[in-house]
Amino acid sequence: MRILMLMALGISALTAVVAAPSAHAQTYDPKYPVCLQVYTGRMDFYFECGYTSIAQCNMSASGRAAQCVVNPYYDGGKRRSKKPRRDY
Repeated sequence: MRILMLMALGISALTAVVAAPSAHAQTYDPKYPVCLQVYTGRMDFYFECGYTSIAQCNMSASGRAAQCVVNPYYDGGKRRSKKPRRDY
């Protein structure tokens, strides 16, 4: 009886792991073109992607163990579509 209960518990745990949704791994915000890479340890770092220019990012990076990088996932913002001109 104990083996049957352990087997049922194992199967239910396995189905829970398989059915779990995948984690969102992107750390870059696609709305901003510049990210600040902040170093917290020897090989540990994180990104803050909320800057609209390199100069703005450099002001925040000043005095910290950080550097500004271009956001590889920047979507470029919304572009205006050209409407055809009508000559009357």
